[in-house]
Amino acid sequence: MSETAFSTVPLSISDQQAVELLAGARDRILVEVGKVIVGQQEVIDQMLVSLLAGGHALLTGAPGLAKTLLVKTVADVFDLSFHRVQFTPDLMPSDITGTEILEETEGGARQLVFKRGPIFANMILADEINRTPPKTQAALLEAMQEHQVTVAGKTLRLPQPFFVLATQNPIEMEGTYPLPEAQLDRFMLNVVIDYLPEDDEVAVVTRTTSAHQKSVEHVFTGEELQAFQRVSRKVPVAEDIARFAVRLCAASRPGRPGVPDFINEWIRWGAGTRASQNLVLGAKTRALLHGRSYVSLDDVRALALPVLRHRILLNYKAEAEGITIDQVIDRLLKFVPVP
Repeated sequence: MSETAFSTVPLSISDQQAVELLAGARDRILVEVGKVIVGQQEVIDQMLVSLLAGGHALLTGAPGLAKTLLVKTVADVFDLSFHRVQFTPDLMPSDITGTEILEETEGGARQLVFKRGPIFANMILADEINRTPPKTQAALLEAMQEHQVTVAGKTLRLPQPFFVLATQNPIEMEGTYPLPEAQLDRFMLNVVIDYLPEDDEVAVVTRTTSAHQKSVEHVFTGEELQAFQRVSRKVPVAEDIARFAVRLCAASRPGRPGVPDFINEWIRWGAGTRASQNLVLGAKTRALLHGRSYVSLDDVRALALPVLRHRILLNYKAEAEGITIDQVIDRLLKFVPVP
């Protein structure tokens, strides 16, 4: 089915100008990120989708694949304040949100003063989030969902825009605390970072062992980023495309009429409504990044893996047979009929 076959509603002139600006700036973003990060084109694209849609992202990959450097570089390109928090077994919620301390004033009196924690930034890197206990993990829930924190009975708004990008190490699982499904669902995308091809790894080694290190330039401001987030929600989506996204998520839920046999055989829990919402919103943002003011079927299919892979739970039978979530999603994409 061709992209031109979808019925669309024209954007307003001001919105259309924003679309053109974003499409033109995408190449500039990739150039600036490419000064520091070699390869990983798909990973960068998915991160941009998450940021421009206003969602949080989970980055999964082995150590030494530049996850932290990638997040810091993207923050620099967008001129966002950035804090990195290393999650450890002894990390407390107050280490993230901040706490009140007793300080002495110039007049000799004492008063409680709130010292803000690292969560008060535009972009937070929660490094190895699965290495801290659930109590501390839960401290992120209010911040991720409501963009605010509550300390000592007071509610404080976080800087806008606000993003949480968390990393997980898929190896050395001993002593870790797997994220509960409720918190996993708060992440719009689960972006998997894999090893580089040989030529790209040679480029990384050559670049990082030289005396000259490149610096990136700012492309957007935080205010412009918020404007693009508003525009992304205005991108029209045909009912056929939205229905395909909903059916794709519904087909992952075992025990429901019409789901494929392999779902009932391998899946313990399927994707919920938030998955459908993020799939459509992400598709809208991806369309903008590719210079289109409407959503195509390819936009939805391209984001199926990062949107669904952390929302579908395998059962013991699937794990015993060596089935992966990505394999299940690939089969779902073939099972659900295209519009």
